[in-house]
Formats: sequence, C-alpha cells, structure tokens
Amino acid sequence: MKNTYYFLQLLILVLFCQCYTTPKLAGQFTAQEFDEMALQMAEGTVPDITPQELVKLKEEVILLDARELEEYQVSHIPNAIWVGYDDFTLDRVKDLSKTATIVTYCSVGYRSERIGEKLQKAGFENVNNLKGSIFRWMNEGYPVVNMKALETDEVHGFNKKWGKWVKKGKGKVVYDGTE
Repeated sequence: MKNTYYFLQLLILVLFCQCYTTPKLAGQFTAQEFDEMALQMAEGTVPDITPQELVKLKEEVILLDARELEEYQVSHIPNAIWVGYDDFTLDRVKDLSKTATIVTYCSVGYRSERIGEKLQKAGFENVNNLKGSIFRWMNEGYPVVNMKALETDEVHGFNKKWGKWVKKGKGKVVYDGTE
C-alpha cells in the first residue's frame, strides 16, 4: 500500500512537470509558432500577401498602416500611409483609386484585415492583408522607418503580450504601458 501511494505521488509529479511549461520571453518562438498565432487572428476574409511577395511586386502598391497613430509614429513600413483603426473612416482613402493594389497591415494582421474588409465593401477591388503584418515584416529583416523616414530598429509592440512576437530588427520594442 505504501509503495502504491509513493508511486501515485511520483506519477502525479511527473505528469505535472510535463504539463508545466515556462512562458516564452520576447523573441523565443519559431516562425511556425508565429504563423500559427497570426493565422488564429485572421479570418481569411481579405487575401494574404507575404512580405516576400510584397517586396517582389513590380507594380505600384499602396501600403496602409491600420495601427494607431502612436504605433505608426514609432515606426512603419517605408512609404506606408497611416489610416488608423479605432477611428478609421473612408475619408482617409477617398483619393485612392478603387483599382489600385492596396496592402493593409497592423501589428499581426487582425486590425488590418478589418480595415481591408471595409475597403472591399467600399468597392476597392485589389485589397490584400500583409500576412503577419509589421511584426513578421521586421522578423524577416525588412526595414521600417520612423517619422523622419530614417531606418529604425524600433517597433511599437502594442503591449507586452503582443510585443513578445517581435524577434528581429535588433527588436527595441516600445510598449503602450499596458499588460
């Protein structure tokens, strides 16, 4: 009976140790883990385009940054136009051609997909969402610029929960102060 009791305690301890994992710190993830997280955020309502596909496009592309202004001011993809998210209105894109190739992005792809849906409903014909958005863009080594159009290694991580997904770019992540 005593041996059975000790065996059960040992079994519970082993199972507990196998189930417990230490939370990952910023940058401690695989590309597959990032893609899985980004896929969970997206609904697939706007076609995705990868950073590699975006860079290869020869035609003129209009990049729309669907993050909040504070995030855009820290860094953004070169030549991106800020359109925002919480206070987005179609007035911000009224001068764009409905046939232009448009790529929306945010931090990981959720907010930009919502803005992409609004653009599609407004009649824009060629709207894409940058897969993994600015975090993936930076993680793959593509440049971002600050408000002076100078290359920077900073990105606004929105908060610590989301900022952990920034792995590269020397990765100085700026937070908004929330958990």
